[in-house]
Amino acid sequence: MTIPQRFVGGALDLGQLKANSQARGASADAPATSTAGNGGVAPFFAVDDSNFEDALVRRSAQVPVIVLIGTARSPQSEQLKSDFEQLAAAGGLRFIVGYIDADTHPQLAQAFGVRNLPTTVAVANGQPLTSFEGGQPREALEQWLAALVEQVGSQLPGIPDAEAAQPGAPEEELDPRVTQAEEALNAGDFDAAIAVYDQILADDPQATEVKQARDTTRLLQRISGIEDPLAAAEQDPSPQAQMAAADAEVVAGVPEKAFARLIESMKAAAGDDKALVRERLLELFGLFDAGDPRVLAARTQLASALY
Repeated sequence: MTIPQRFVGGALDLGQLKANSQARGASADAPATSTAGNGGVAPFFAVDDSNFEDALVRRSAQVPVIVLIGTARSPQSEQLKSDFEQLAAAGGLRFIVGYIDADTHPQLAQAFGVRNLPTTVAVANGQPLTSFEGGQPREALEQWLAALVEQVGSQLPGIPDAEAAQPGAPEEELDPRVTQAEEALNAGDFDAAIAVYDQILADDPQATEVKQARDTTRLLQRISGIEDPLAAAEQDPSPQAQMAAADAEVVAGVPEKAFARLIESMKAAAGDDKALVRERLLELFGLFDAGDPRVLAARTQLASALY
């Protein structure tokens, strides 16, 4: 069985990422263990600067590592993430899946040469083998993974039994209402998902991730009934049209364009409209890590526009 040609993408250079990880003093020992609740190597895990070298590059010398670079603002990305998580859980550690949040870790997405979100890359022995952009039907994912395991996984030693069974620290218990909200979102019921997130925030106003999830759901709801907000914004300079276009740009993975658009719109607006655009801009900032360079740059531009 061969890997379908439609999945094959351009080569990706991981050298810079490896160099950055080594510069931070990455250990030369065996791969660190990612834990999955009650222990062992996690079949699905989050990738960041701290675990890139061990959990991704070094681990790929044992089994194929699937790297999904995505964003919570894309329903296609969220569906792919859910499918990969389920497939990895049932995969018996013949492969593992690492998820990179492109909003929280844009430097990792950029280092992978990502042009569109979501993007999926298969890595073995520290080298990218194949990649594809966008979503795929679950059946196609199953076939693709089976081909990788057959053709690539068979050439790798696998994760040692002792390491796979290594105990780990238990995960923090997830509020079951989060799952309820996610199910509502997957069903396209934005109002129900937002209502659940609001209930959680009423109990815990400091739940930053829940607030981000709620605001992301609001964004998806806003753009769900608009055909082409970018084209509309070219003909309509109103704050409402510009805010809709900014939402679309955030979903498309170019938030810096959205920020610049809203700052320009705010400059041209007056009174209540100016306050409305500023509020929307701050809401979009909240969808990203506070240290994201794109947010920091836009905040500086916002301050200049205000003062």
